[in-house]
Amino acid sequence: MDSSKYVRYTPEQVEALERVYAECPKPTSLKRHQLIRECSILSNIDPKQIKVWFQNRRCREKQRKEASHLQTVNRKLTAMNKLLMEENDRLQKHVSHLVYDNGFMRQQLHTQVNSTTTDTCCESVVVSGQQQQQNPMPQHHPQRDANSPAGLLAIAEETLTEFLGKATGTAVDWVQMIGMKPGPESIGIVAVSRNCNGVAARACGLVSLEPMKVAEILKDRPSWYRDCRCLDILNVIPTGNGGTIELIYLQTYAPTTLAPARDFWTLRYTTSLEDGSLVICERSLTSNTGGPVGPPATSSVRAKMLPSGFLIRPCEGGGSIIHIVDHIDLDACSVPEVLRPLYESSKILAQKMTMAAFRYIRQIAQETSGEIQYAGGRQPAVLRAFSQRLCRGFNNAVSGFIDDGWTIMGSDGVDDVTIAVNSSPSKFLDAQYNTLSILPTFGGVLCARASMLLQDVCPALLVRFLREHRSEWADYGVDAYSSASLKASPYAVPCARPGVFPSSQVILPLAQTVEHEEFLEVVRLEGHAFSPEDIALSRDMYLLQLCSGVEENATGACAQLVFAHIDESFGDDAPLLPSGFSVIPLEPKSDSPSAARTLDLASTLEARTGGTRPAGEVEGRSYNHRSVLTIAFQFAFENHYRENVAAMARQYVRSIVGSVQRVAMAIAPSRLCSQLTPKSFPGSPEAVTLARWICRSYKNHTGGELLQVESQAAGDAVLKQLWHHTDSIMCCSVKMNDSAVFSFSNQAGLDMLETTLIALQDIMLDKILDEAGRKVLLSEFPKIMQQGFAYLPAGLCVSSMGRPVSYEQAVAWKVLNDDNSSHCLAFMFTNWSFI
Repeated sequence: MDSSKYVRYTPEQVEALERVYAECPKPTSLKRHQLIRECSILSNIDPKQIKVWFQNRRCREKQRKEASHLQTVNRKLTAMNKLLMEENDRLQKHVSHLVYDNGFMRQQLHTQVNSTTTDTCCESVVVSGQQQQQNPMPQHHPQRDANSPAGLLAIAEETLTEFLGKATGTAVDWVQMIGMKPGPESIGIVAVSRNCNGVAARACGLVSLEPMKVAEILKDRPSWYRDCRCLDILNVIPTGNGGTIELIYLQTYAPTTLAPARDFWTLRYTTSLEDGSLVICERSLTSNTGGPVGPPATSSVRAKMLPSGFLIRPCEGGGSIIHIVDHIDLDACSVPEVLRPLYESSKILAQKMTMAAFRYIRQIAQETSGEIQYAGGRQPAVLRAFSQRLCRGFNNAVSGFIDDGWTIMGSDGVDDVTIAVNSSPSKFLDAQYNTLSILPTFGGVLCARASMLLQDVCPALLVRFLREHRSEWADYGVDAYSSASLKASPYAVPCARPGVFPSSQVILPLAQTVEHEEFLEVVRLEGHAFSPEDIALSRDMYLLQLCSGVEENATGACAQLVFAHIDESFGDDAPLLPSGFSVIPLEPKSDSPSAARTLDLASTLEARTGGTRPAGEVEGRSYNHRSVLTIAFQFAFENHYRENVAAMARQYVRSIVGSVQRVAMAIAPSRLCSQLTPKSFPGSPEAVTLARWICRSYKNHTGGELLQVESQAAGDAVLKQLWHHTDSIMCCSVKMNDSAVFSFSNQAGLDMLETTLIALQDIMLDKILDEAGRKVLLSEFPKIMQQGFAYLPAGLCVSSMGRPVSYEQAVAWKVLNDDNSSHCLAFMFTNWSFI
């Protein structure tokens, strides 16, 4: 066969090559020769020509995918351009209204100036005009017959008109949220209200699902709104125009332990517009609107939903354009002043409800199209169910509804931690997952919960720290008890030992949402026994963990870390008893004073309600960020262990509160430190000795002085200066067969690594240095061990929070003890800063 002669392929040969391509798009040379030998119709073709065929086939496949992707992006951009043009028209109308209002106010002012009337000033005219615009007079409707479809349809049509005015008109003064830029891959255009009754948020964007599917998902509110406890459709009435009217009772969870839950009694109207769009609009039924009277609010506060809903329009080329409006009045006056920002923030509403709906639809769309592949062989619906069960279980524990069977135990004299008991968890655990109650001595579930007010602590940063540094706050014995309580023979009730966590954790990703704002993962806790009697602690344990809101640039985002103990081979119906943390930001107000420190929220409420304030408490101090942290931990217990478990849970949550306070102090901005008591330094005899060794070794090796005091100075003077040194100084172990682990750092080093002394022991040297830094250290390591020190060039390293840090120079030296033998390695990073 002439290898230089090109042979034209026959249809049979192309079909044979396509079959091979479907199985192996890139066959090796051996595979191509084997193909020629085994397939007789290809025997007249040279192997090089077959190689070229496969190359061309892969190129065509790549071009086809790129062309398909470009067509998809083009359709999205066309639809997004249409949205932006509509938004531009809406803004132009809004500008026209503002110009008209401005002219009217100018005329009124001119009239008042020329008038001789003295009972009205210019300022009052402006203020009264604004109040009329912001607080329109409520419309009173005559009481409508609860059994009259015509009366309900009239309410529904009014709701539809008002909703469309908010979704596509200028009924609400919308302001675009920071960071929400429209684009083909973004969530869409997100805006929040300004100067309106209640709080409101609006979003519009594109999804690749058909309108009917989108409507079905959005009407199932509990599937995507994590704060929704129940949605009961009490009546369904068909309308003559092909729509439906539904009377709905909706109840939401409480955001924290110190505020009641909310519920709504609403009318939901589903109909179609002339252009083929679907509309689902909803509003509360009150004495002003008329209509049936809803069920009484027993364990919650009745809130009001103003005209809200979903406008779903078919998009050219497939998919849908969705407009979402959420407008509610949560009755903020019914909660203490310190908690009112939770109910007055449109940004929190946008994150927890409006954007949550969009994200959920996008997630379903990408799962349906096969764009998302999950590891572990589990179906996407199963993983979503795990996330929902974790959130619902945690929210149930925080809210503690009486009709779920929760009762409050008596306190031990201090009301910082609340203990609630549920002896019939089948009321709040799904029957198919409620396997705990089949244990022979099962007594119920106990929950220990508490709330804290955090000052100047980023919620995302705090939750990331709690996730990555479990040893900072968790007790391994308590984890062992929680893990063993899933089995027939629970481990004996432990005594909480704060700070004792002899394991390391391995985080195994399971799933994540489209925008990576939520992670579902399995955490393996590798355990070791303290002593022979603690042999049960030596086995590995597993947690199913949900982490959300860890992006620092998400405006108004709530951060959450929820976990539940599971078996190694947990099934889809595995029992879950969630515990964890939730941090909700509070928008600062310039007229409300606040303490620049971490407070217990209960004491803050007492101070506010009592009308007095301790001397020296912050009257005029400013602050940047406040947030509410809610902690809830659940434990199963046996009947005869109830009091013991309650005492253990109370002590454990108190230790966690103390740990979180220390972490909050550590990760708070450095400018805040000047307003606080100076951070204590480790003044143990071992630390004093180590500081003396560090300074003496530095002088012996380099010939220079590290500190201004003599290394032989008495007491802890050396340690004090080392601790407050402006450069980052830290020590790590010297191990030939293992990674070097940090054992000591001064305050500047802790700030650079964004950690604490306890969590410092979990950080390894090779994890903070970049690749160039590791190479330099490896090349200089023999010099350090022989000469005693080495200067390292400028470079980059990474904090425990993943933030890059630059430094001008680093010095590494060998620390010698009193016997002149190597004790550890010391590093000093000069002029470091975050990038």
